[in-house]
Amino acid sequence: MIVSVVSMPEGVVTRTALSEVRERLAAPDFVIVDIDQGEDPPSDEQPLARLLGLDDKTWEWLGRRNEPVRADYHGGVVGCVVPVIDGSHVRHIHVLASECHLVTMHHGPVGLVETFIGRLPEDVPANGATAVFLFLQGVLEVFRRAAAQALLEVGEVEEAMFEGRASQHVHRLARLRRRAAQLHRAFLPYSAIAQEFLTHRRIANPDLSEERRALNRMHERTVQLVMMEIDSLRDETRRAADTYASLVADQQNLVINKLAIASVIFLPLSFLTGFFGMNFSFLSNSLTSEKTFLWLGIGMQVCALVVAMYVVLYRTHWRQLRDGRSRDGAVQPADQP
Repeated sequence: MIVSVVSMPEGVVTRTALSEVRERLAAPDFVIVDIDQGEDPPSDEQPLARLLGLDDKTWEWLGRRNEPVRADYHGGVVGCVVPVIDGSHVRHIHVLASECHLVTMHHGPVGLVETFIGRLPEDVPANGATAVFLFLQGVLEVFRRAAAQALLEVGEVEEAMFEGRASQHVHRLARLRRRAAQLHRAFLPYSAIAQEFLTHRRIANPDLSEERRALNRMHERTVQLVMMEIDSLRDETRRAADTYASLVADQQNLVINKLAIASVIFLPLSFLTGFFGMNFSFLSNSLTSEKTFLWLGIGMQVCALVVAMYVVLYRTHWRQLRDGRSRDGAVQPADQP
């Protein structure tokens, strides 16, 4: 277990034992504590709430692995579990905040926590409430950056698809759709709980200072904005997948059209082969010379090909093209000012 204590407002980081953290939290000085419990903490260790001098029954979930997103408020202390995007994984950080301290707990190193502690000498929060909102703002920024990066990649994949469709595009789209689902699945519980918790706090405490109300409103707006960006990412990935399916369908239609044209040419030949292969007396008695066979065979082939091309090209494609041009000509004068 690694315990880091940040003395404020100096921002000096020191490593200490967990037994000393309890004394630092009981003091009136404002401190920020980060507790890394490790990837595999010992199973016989005492509950973290007891080691920090907190009520075991109220904060029994504090530091527990696989704890879902939640937020509690007891005796002026706020405790919550927030999701954090750490690379391609979603981690959950336990946060405990009061007027005089901010404690973060997690299993294994998290980039957001290191960034937050590294910026403390420059940001210098005045109290625990400001520090926790600053930390939560960092959580939202991580989600926004992840959504924006994935959204830009979706646009790149779409441009590459129009230039030349390849099998790697569908794999990238599938990965981006999983990324969008991961962000939505991780952030949706936090969005619901944050809205509920902040609204309840305003109703239960009408005497909140204007500064706290401003922080609440800013956090709510940012949560809604991040949720909209994640929903936009999900819509863009769906639209990109539909575009890929449309390109595949268009290519299949071209292949089918080519096969139809080939069949138009070879079907009359198949008919003539079958016709002249029949054992009729007319064919046996009338076709007495090679010249007669060629005139009859080639003539029937040319006539059948001309009729087939007339039906396929003129009666279908050319007529559709002519009707489309006539409709465009009828609509164009109405659009002109």
